[in-house]
Amino acid sequence: MTPLRLIITGLGARARTWLQVASDSPDVEIVGLCDPDPAARDRAREAYPGRPVAAALEDIIGTVGVEAVLLCTPPAGRLAQITVCCDHGLAILAEKPLSDDVATAARFVAMAEAAGVPLIVGLNFRYLAVTQAMRHLLTDGPVGSPGFGRFTYERWRDGTQSWLNSYPLTMDHPMLWEQSIHHFDLMRYVYGVEPVSIQAHTFNPDWTMYAGDTNVSALIHFDSGLTVNYQGTWQAGHEPMNFNWRTDCDGGIVMQRDMFGDLAFARRMDPEMTPVPLPDHTPWISDARALLNGFVATCRGAAPDCTGRDHLQSLMMLEGCIRASARRESVDMEEIRAGLAA
Repeated sequence: MTPLRLIITGLGARARTWLQVASDSPDVEIVGLCDPDPAARDRAREAYPGRPVAAALEDIIGTVGVEAVLLCTPPAGRLAQITVCCDHGLAILAEKPLSDDVATAARFVAMAEAAGVPLIVGLNFRYLAVTQAMRHLLTDGPVGSPGFGRFTYERWRDGTQSWLNSYPLTMDHPMLWEQSIHHFDLMRYVYGVEPVSIQAHTFNPDWTMYAGDTNVSALIHFDSGLTVNYQGTWQAGHEPMNFNWRTDCDGGIVMQRDMFGDLAFARRMDPEMTPVPLPDHTPWISDARALLNGFVATCRGAAPDCTGRDHLQSLMMLEGCIRASARRESVDMEEIRAGLAA
């Protein structure tokens, strides 16, 4: 089968990984590159001589044979890009979040569904070996059914570093939209549950460099009866990341103690944790490669994963946190779903 002909739009920090992964893939051919920044376009021309380079998708689509578009652009302002893709029947792989507004994301999903084009969101943490192992362990493992969990993510993220996207510095709720979205999606994916209500408080410490709230404390109740206590921050007082995801079950516990690995379990009376063997993994690369492979398979007719429609369920959790924090009260997720359906 011939490689999927792909245009990559947005050539900033996150695109560096995607350019490497797509260039190395025998199943993908990069046929165009887009970015509004002249300097980014100059770098693209130097790195990919002979490939069409343009400021915007609409400037390039008519000049190349293309099947799909990878959006590495900021979540705000994607309307023109989504519209062009839908008008030309091009499959879309979009970096998360699909939008920084739930109603806008729902509009994009409806547009793609009406056009009959696949819309996949780049939730790469689903594709980590540790994620797949935890999902299996909690479904078929020796510790039983999950009852409650604690998810902690504490990080000092210096948003001024050149290797990071800078737009989160001015976002409303950057922790929620850019980081917690991964964590909430993982909860839904690993546990196989959907949220029913959320209590939350978002805020900023005095020393923050971000305009929007970088701290999120949430208590999330799911339809299985599971409750997860979530603590996330981008402005921790200590630089080494603290990642700890513990799930208490009716027969023991499961713990993930590193963002990319360190999975273990224990039955209730076990004196020590039992490590779970995991395959070798290159952070950011192995998961992106698996995500890209899944996207190519979807474009060739396979059942999709990480669809825009599924992604909306996680985005609504972000909206639930924002409303719960503003009101200082629990928010029923049905309120948000009903508002989008109206």
